[in-house]
Amino acid sequence: MKGPSIIELRRRLTSLHSWELPKQAGALAPSHVWTNRDMDPTPIGDQTWDTWNILAYWATDTINLATWQTASAILAVGLSWREAIPIMVVGNFCVAVPLVLNGAIGAKLHVPFSVIATSGFGYYLRYFCIVSRAILAMFWLGIQGANGAQCITIMLRAWAPSYNDIPNQLHESAGITTQGMISYFLFWIIQLPLLLIHPTKLRPLFWVKLVAAPVAAIAMMGWCIKKAGGGGDIFALRATASGPQYAWLWLTCMSSVTGNWSTLAVNIPDFTRYAKSAKGQYIQLPAMPIIFTVCGVLGIVTTSASRVFSGEYLWNPLEILAIWLDYGPGGRCAAFFAALAWYVAQVGTNITANSISAANDLTVLCPRWINIKRGCIIAAIIAGWVLVPWKILSSAQTFLAFMGGYAVFLGPMAGIMVSDYWLVKKTHIDIPSLYNPDGRYHYVSGCNWRAVVAFLVPVAPLLPGLGLSISGPSAVHINEGVTNLYTFNWLFGFVTSIVLYTILSYTVPAKETLLEDTIWDLDGTAIEAQLREDDYGAEKASGAGPSEKIGISDAKS
Repeated sequence: MKGPSIIELRRRLTSLHSWELPKQAGALAPSHVWTNRDMDPTPIGDQTWDTWNILAYWATDTINLATWQTASAILAVGLSWREAIPIMVVGNFCVAVPLVLNGAIGAKLHVPFSVIATSGFGYYLRYFCIVSRAILAMFWLGIQGANGAQCITIMLRAWAPSYNDIPNQLHESAGITTQGMISYFLFWIIQLPLLLIHPTKLRPLFWVKLVAAPVAAIAMMGWCIKKAGGGGDIFALRATASGPQYAWLWLTCMSSVTGNWSTLAVNIPDFTRYAKSAKGQYIQLPAMPIIFTVCGVLGIVTTSASRVFSGEYLWNPLEILAIWLDYGPGGRCAAFFAALAWYVAQVGTNITANSISAANDLTVLCPRWINIKRGCIIAAIIAGWVLVPWKILSSAQTFLAFMGGYAVFLGPMAGIMVSDYWLVKKTHIDIPSLYNPDGRYHYVSGCNWRAVVAFLVPVAPLLPGLGLSISGPSAVHINEGVTNLYTFNWLFGFVTSIVLYTILSYTVPAKETLLEDTIWDLDGTAIEAQLREDDYGAEKASGAGPSEKIGISDAKS
């Protein structure tokens, strides 16, 4: 593609308006509302994800360092593999349900989460959800990058052992060493062009990670088992907790598992909008729990075996790779390629779970200036350098507790989306009105008060527990019942919000938002993203049947 000319570069450096994105022909928003192609319903040409692509997406998103460590850490709280495996299955199945239900919205309507949120929350209240999700995505984008930098350190130490001897020139207050900063910069700069890959072009990356990460994980498990002379003490482990403590530990660990994917339960339409068929995304329901559990079992077995030859549980797989560095050239070679596989895993997760999500949110917040590609660049800069993620990891445990507790807010968001689309609107949405601040989803001053109530009621009793997890028992004093309620915060928020929103919507309905059919087009002009035959729940509102060929070519000059 031809790059900008010198004149164009000079213009962009001297004029803010030169950065404006062109308003796309065929956009559904009114003339006074700015939009761009990445906000509009996905064109048919970009609806390229089939069932295998969605399966590969989850395989690539689930197989990473965080999944490995989350599953292994269950053993540390007093439970055993007998509890860890069902906890992973149940926890992931619980979050897979809203993933499928909300994913179906994107797969049918082909619009992102930030646009879909208009239906349930209202045109202006949706910005609360969008900003919350964007901030969370950028924080995790940076934190995952700081963790992934360790992969670069292992690779460089394997390639040049003297890399480990680089003297530290940074002050202790920096929260990172010179070696760590070099590794982090390399991780960030190599990752940046990969973040710019459009979601429709991600399939090759999915398949690379789908091969590399499992091979590395299985190889590490096999080496640890051989080194330990067996599977370690895993099969002899018994839960050390009993009685009520056992039950609450079980729920706490399950909540930790669901919390890992609570963000995607909200913004999964950002990816399913590229699906070829509304039916293909249902593979997520069985696939996601199975893949997570398999990856978790690899982590549990490997971690258990590592205790035999190291004297301690090695939860982080990169710690095992660091041991390989002491086994001569062959060990360093194996460590290099295994670290490379984990690097690909981390980058893949950052792209699918964090970067694209943040970019979609920024696109809706500033559609006049930001599209998905620009959003990815902005998110990478903010997450990578403005938020200084290495300092978060080194010195802010309370902040990480807050990040983990963010499921308190995401559970009700996911529940309101599910209730609004499936139970209240009966899957019938006026798509053009999602882009119109004065449309049928204006509610009261752009806010749906039913969503406000359904959000605040489950969140309020969970806030003391969130405060306890951040500040500790010395600063926050609450009773045992409130503490126990917080242990399954996401599930409580998700279910409660569904019940409340449904009851309020049926008791005091917003009649202008209740339709008999889905409205796909604007003023009788069909949109390019019109859905395929199996996506139709009813005849098109303007009268076109599903067998018609839909496009906007006639409307374009």
